[in-house]
Amino acid sequence: MTIGIINGPNLNLLGFRKPEIYGNEIFENTLKNLKQDFPNVDLNYFQSNIEGEIIDFIQKINRDKDYIGIVLNPGAYAHYSYAIADAIADSTLPVIEVHISNIHARDEFRAKSVTARMADAVLTGFGRDGYRMAIDYLICNHK
Repeated sequence: MTIGIINGPNLNLLGFRKPEIYGNEIFENTLKNLKQDFPNVDLNYFQSNIEGEIIDFIQKINRDKDYIGIVLNPGAYAHYSYAIADAIADSTLPVIEVHISNIHARDEFRAKSVTARMADAVLTGFGRDGYRMAIDYLICNHK
């Protein structure tokens, strides 16, 4: 059983970028903790600042029968990437969109997510726990 975790642009800077919003922890530590919390699940992590690479990864794992779902933090692409939204819409896997911060409590443009409309669920404002919640949901709802 495999779950893809995809982080979009600038999320490679977690732990350094805007720690007052995103915290001081690098994502590698978060991933390590998630792997400890879910030892029976293969968590395949992918991060890219490039829209097309994110789309390619979504399409690639959709063809892999071991995957049960995708946890996607599209970063700023959430607000304008109709191409990623289309990749989510075409996905045969459930997609849970995660945002570390509450996007509705920030800049007005961040409150709209074009990718969220295509996701099966959205978690926003739960910090890093959003990833854990999304994984738990995918495991509990796996058919």
